[in-house]
Amino acid sequence: MHSFRFLGLMLAISVPALAQTPATVPTGALAPLTVDKIMRDPAQWLGTAPSNVYWGEDGRRIYFSWNPDKNRRDSLYQVAPTGTAAPRKISWREQRTLPASTGEYDAAYTRKVYEKEGDIYLLDLKTQKTRRITNTAERETEPNFALRGKLVSYVRSQNLYTWDPATGETTQRTDFRKGSKPGNGQPNDKSERYLRAQQLALFDVIRQKDQDRQARERQQKALAKLRPKAIYIGQQQIDNLQLSPDGRYVTYTLMQEPSSEKVALVPSFVTASGFTEDISTRTKVGAPQTAYELGMYDVARDTTFVLGYRELKGLDEQPAYRKEYQMPAKAPMPADSAKAAATAKKEKPANELRRVQPFGPFWSEDGQRAFLVVRSTDNKDRWIVALDPAAQKITLLDRQRDEAWINGPGIGYGAGNVGWLPDNRRVWFQSEETGYSHLYTVDVTSGQKKALTSGKFEIQKAQLSRDNKTWYLTANATHPGEQQFYHMRLEGGPMQQITSRAGANEVTVSPDGKTLAVRYSYANKPWELFVMDNKAGAKMRQLTHSTTPEFESYPWRDPEIVTIKARDGADVYARLYRPANAVAQGPAVIFVHGAGYLQNAHKWWSQYSREYMFHNLLVEKGYTVLDIDYRGSAGYGRDVRTGIYRYMGGKDLTDHVDGAKMLTEKYGVSAQRIGIYGGSYGGFITLMAMFTQPDVFRAGAALRSVTDWAHYNHGYTDNILNEPYNDSLAYARSSPINYASGLKGALLMCHGMVDTNVHFQDIVRLSQRLIELKKDNWELAVYPVEDHGFVEPSSWTDEYKRILKLFETNLKPAEPIVGGGTGSGTH
Repeated sequence: MHSFRFLGLMLAISVPALAQTPATVPTGALAPLTVDKIMRDPAQWLGTAPSNVYWGEDGRRIYFSWNPDKNRRDSLYQVAPTGTAAPRKISWREQRTLPASTGEYDAAYTRKVYEKEGDIYLLDLKTQKTRRITNTAERETEPNFALRGKLVSYVRSQNLYTWDPATGETTQRTDFRKGSKPGNGQPNDKSERYLRAQQLALFDVIRQKDQDRQARERQQKALAKLRPKAIYIGQQQIDNLQLSPDGRYVTYTLMQEPSSEKVALVPSFVTASGFTEDISTRTKVGAPQTAYELGMYDVARDTTFVLGYRELKGLDEQPAYRKEYQMPAKAPMPADSAKAAATAKKEKPANELRRVQPFGPFWSEDGQRAFLVVRSTDNKDRWIVALDPAAQKITLLDRQRDEAWINGPGIGYGAGNVGWLPDNRRVWFQSEETGYSHLYTVDVTSGQKKALTSGKFEIQKAQLSRDNKTWYLTANATHPGEQQFYHMRLEGGPMQQITSRAGANEVTVSPDGKTLAVRYSYANKPWELFVMDNKAGAKMRQLTHSTTPEFESYPWRDPEIVTIKARDGADVYARLYRPANAVAQGPAVIFVHGAGYLQNAHKWWSQYSREYMFHNLLVEKGYTVLDIDYRGSAGYGRDVRTGIYRYMGGKDLTDHVDGAKMLTEKYGVSAQRIGIYGGSYGGFITLMAMFTQPDVFRAGAALRSVTDWAHYNHGYTDNILNEPYNDSLAYARSSPINYASGLKGALLMCHGMVDTNVHFQDIVRLSQRLIELKKDNWELAVYPVEDHGFVEPSSWTDEYKRILKLFETNLKPAEPIVGGGTGSGTH
């Protein structure tokens, strides 16, 4: 039964009595594993991995965040790449004197400009001396070099300024003002003009005052010529202010926020004030979105204009899915949504120009050419175009079209990984044109396009060396579950592998290009910091040791990487954990990782470290555990990435059903003893599994789950399911709340009450649906102080004790208990 016992409300509050406090857990040898042990604060017993690695500008030190002292927060450390001394914590006083880790360099890499604490600084890389450019109460941002390195530009209060290192002079380059341009003081109405003329003719005093006013205005206009042009932007916002290399153009992005949008509120019940406090979060999918335009101020002509895109190829091309609304639906849908689907098929969206968002411009080093990245707001097109600001013209260089949505490594949702080659003629970028993200160039004069890399793997990171002769690439060419570092010649050719250890190698190159700082991990070994020479076959030298003796006392499993042959013939990768002495017809649990674009069946330390340790615990208790990179996961190219388009709970769910089948056929698992669990997207899949595949999964734990995609955010959901009012079929078949009547097995749901990502409202709505359906084999555990990602060890412990009890109760008996609840009677 659903165990609701809180003042008569349909809620179940987690109680501390369930969890043993971390202080009472003995230290020393870790085995055997318990939930209490593995859900403690990792910083206190496991160790904290180094992160945020960067080089000092002189190349003599490597900086990183670390916490070997088990403090509440990480601190900044430094270490010499020679490894001759132990890492040293940097005091707060010393940190304030260090340059920022990020910034912009001039073309010769002799200077760096950066923002720190709202002010702008200029660093001479040869002398390591810093000049402070601004020191104001206002915040200055977006520092860069302008006029080919002669000036430094920055933004203050949505206006562009430049600073001259030679003279120390600061110049305001733009004067953007809210509202509309004021009138000239002359009346527009005919009768008013007549009255004005009469007043001036009759009264000398009035006439003299008017002449004085005109004189002042002439003087002000003369002075105004020495100031930037006042540009009135109404209620729009300004972003991405840039000065062209020759100083003639100022480009900027105009953003028009929706006039009205309803924002969801999340109430926080446990607060310092003692009062319930509302947290303003986000809109829901389909809400009006910000409109973007590229504005230009032509300084020489003293005019402004907004760039148009009507000539973009395919701008009026409507998505293919809209044709489906003129024919019968092919995919299965729940009966609850039949009415909505019937209504949707009557809708015929109008053929219209799609809205776009510009990124850039990106200027060549010689200042002669520029290009833009333009994306349709439905994310089905990305154009790279050459820009001629004088002619207010764009020329197509490359178009990437995807009937699902544009994304992938080096592409993302913005400009992506783009730039100019040193010849100032070719643009480089990444594209999924072949189905995998690879590196390309296109000549802006001839339009000739060239692929620099190819193959059934992904280029995950790409950058040019400082001398512009070598590509530094990170790719999974050796295996989808590995990340290795490569060199490649500027013009393409064979990729030379530099790192070699199986796992993930996150590389940061030293300023002189001779040494690599490598953050490395393996499946059962958390991240550590290494250093090596920037050449193939060089030895990696370890600089940090982060894990504790207690963590190291346990033989953490190295999961097998297996492939599942899906029903459509695709190879689906997964991690497999098996007991050393597995019993025939034993139990199994399938874990579903979250989404956003993520990979977990890989050879490095998982970001799901608690879940990884929980899987080791389950194996100790005789479970076989499968962790699947289902359709929609990262690391496997475009077809896997977009395999969930318009049907979440389709191929991503059948991949798990096919995984369950493999467990029974190949690994001797009982078909009557398979459970499933996961958080966020993993919670969504768990609900779909329990509601639509009740004969496959006997128990499931759905954590912080999306229950109805029409209530999730726009940025993520619109890409996959389009807008709910344009593609209601996709939402109907993808939302678990529509299938709740299919529940048979034991279901545990856990949710943070201050979840600002997947709102607590989601699980409340589903709870009401289950109540109305008279289902009695489910339970809801709520966590009053937790957001989407849990923080408190007590919450983690409580949650995973309930998950473990769910599986032990329902998967271990000879005959599974169906309809008997999870046994967590304290709720």
